[in-house]
Amino acid sequence: MVMFLFLVIALAVVVAAVTLAVVGGGESDGPLPEAAPERLQDPLPPDRPVHRGDIDSLRFPLAARGYRMADVDDALGRLGAELAERDARIADLESALAGAQAAAHVSMEKPAQGPGEQQ
Repeated sequence: MVMFLFLVIALAVVVAAVTLAVVGGGESDGPLPEAAPERLQDPLPPDRPVHRGDIDSLRFPLAARGYRMADVDDALGRLGAELAERDARIADLESALAGAQAAAHVSMEKPAQGPGEQQ
């Protein structure tokens, strides 16, 4: 019975010591300082278009409930704007190509006239 009581007291002392060590009760500074919120280390480059490597290396810092919404919203807004710009450029180039192909097709259908021939 004495051995059992000794083990219970020893267990209580160990639990109290671990609790004080984790909470920081032995330090004179007080509780742990607030951690600074993580920020996006390598944001998307503002001075040039986004490349595939930029997207592959993009890592969002974790916040209390997932990712920081502001960082994710900024990145998605930037990517959406660049995709819309590229889509508009592709549409312009495709319409210019279609016009050039139509003009080439019309010029191919017209028979070549010699210098003295009339229409």
